[in-house]
Amino acid sequence: MAAKHIGIVACSAEGAALCYRTICAEAPLLMGEHMHPEVSMHTHPLAVYMEPIRSGDWRAVADLMISSARKLAAIGAELAISPDNTIHQAYDLVAAESPIPWIHIADAVADEARSRGSRRLGITGTKYLMTGPVYPAALARRGIPCEPPDEADRERINTIIFKELVNGVIREESRVFFNGVYARLRARGCDAAVMGCTEIPLLVRTDDCPLPTLDSTRLLARAALRAALGKES
Repeated sequence: MAAKHIGIVACSAEGAALCYRTICAEAPLLMGEHMHPEVSMHTHPLAVYMEPIRSGDWRAVADLMISSARKLAAIGAELAISPDNTIHQAYDLVAAESPIPWIHIADAVADEARSRGSRRLGITGTKYLMTGPVYPAALARRGIPCEPPDEADRERINTIIFKELVNGVIREESRVFFNGVYARLRARGCDAAVMGCTEIPLLVRTDDCPLPTLDSTRLLARAALRAALGKES
């Protein structure tokens, strides 16, 4: 059976590129040398997404995502993913109207958390994600509580994401700050943390992070690869 064509609904370039690279780099282990599923990507500019995100207009966010999904479906994509956590707040609207099925990024992360036996997760990402319903809802369905960093940490995390990471800027000072955030989450009882912005894995090094991390970008890419190959479990 041929692998399904994966459609990537991108939002910010750096996270989408990491997701694409992960699919292509890890597929040969399952498919053979130099092989991966057919992959296509469409993205509206991040600036176009940010206006409705800032105003809380999730219907408009959904319309952008559906627009991308329709374009991808028109060129043969059979399933869709979005390597952007924040816009999944519009997921239910998107799933109801999309011409092709989607894999929810938080479900991919939550399934991995459950398989690891995680008991309480810290959530890091944009300020919209950290205080929004995307991860609390997905994790609650699996009986896993979660919490965000405190307000001051949330503000600085958000600034680092939008001023540095989405622009491909990686600073050691920011990496050290993230480690401090994870240490504070550990002190509050979290036994793992979600890197719930798809650019955070470009900054945080798992070998010196105070908490085990769940890399939403790569977990989504692996879930898409499994689905494309008919290996959803």
